[in-house]
Amino acid sequence: MMEVRGKIPIDKSKIQRILVRATNWVGDAVMTLPALEAVRENFPDSTITVLARPWVVPMVENHPAVDAALPFAKSRGYPWDLVETLRMGHQIRQGGFDLAILFQNAFEAAFLAFIGGVKYRVGYNTQGRGFLLSHAVIRDEEITKEHQVEYYLAILRAMGWEAKSREPVLHVGHKALDSATNLLSANGIGEDDFLLGLSPGAIYGPAKRWPEERFASIGDRAVERWGAKLLVFGSKREQDVCGGVVQSMKGNALDLSGKTSLDEALALIKKCHFFVTNDSGLMHAAAALKVPLVAVFGSTDAVATGPRGKNSRVVRHDTDCAPCLKKECPDDFRCMLDIEADEVWETMEDLRNDITGM
Repeated sequence: MMEVRGKIPIDKSKIQRILVRATNWVGDAVMTLPALEAVRENFPDSTITVLARPWVVPMVENHPAVDAALPFAKSRGYPWDLVETLRMGHQIRQGGFDLAILFQNAFEAAFLAFIGGVKYRVGYNTQGRGFLLSHAVIRDEEITKEHQVEYYLAILRAMGWEAKSREPVLHVGHKALDSATNLLSANGIGEDDFLLGLSPGAIYGPAKRWPEERFASIGDRAVERWGAKLLVFGSKREQDVCGGVVQSMKGNALDLSGKTSLDEALALIKKCHFFVTNDSGLMHAAAALKVPLVAVFGSTDAVATGPRGKNSRVVRHDTDCAPCLKKECPDDFRCMLDIEADEVWETMEDLRNDITGM
């Protein structure tokens, strides 16, 4: 167990209001969900508010462990971001929070809790913020080698709180599910159709992206052999990638890139029967929605950030340069290019057979 600097005892029975600072990326937010559930279990009678960037709010607002989500809309640059930070600090102070648990590693997260007057402030001692924390968890090297789900649970364990390992579970609201049903119906897709979701993008950078034409090949095979209807997922920044996949296909696919909100995308993923993806936020979302999936990994570390769940499979090749964690490949991109569509398709077939028992 990691050391905690700050030995002021925390009486759980006196904690009425808890502020949880969410991470800023969709995939990371999914990986904090088991820790969020553990916070609820340790403080069953407390009110839990999650402070999150607007695009992360859909990941937590429907979760049964959460009472409220507090959007932090800081993205316009100086001086507006400074004004928004100070405004949020004031709002936190007005909230009268007794405890802040900081899943985000940034200095700013601790600063907000400090100026917000939160008595107990718990988090890793990253980015030189230890002096702003009442309980600074001294992050050791070993925890950085674990899966990110365990990384966030370890904060609670260091405090002596129960935090058992479990898979992330994502919750989608009824309104978003109804919207997804209507969107599919308007595009000629019925409730009985087999849906394959493809997520060919990766906001982090091109080093995480399997080639577009290979995603297209997977889509064509699913149509021919599984009778699937295809949904292509991505953000506005990934429209070119998603469009390239659709244009490379022999048949039709519904390109949803940049056309849905995140909560609508989550609802549509939940309706998928299978998902093929790069290492991305939507990969973690699909796994947490219990959608069977195959993820293609190259430059990133499947041990630390792979999808969790018995219905998830990873396809990757051992190379001497991976995982490099770089945004762009400076070499020959063999970690991805060596993975052929045949190998991914065989993994899909094996997983589907395992699930159906065929």
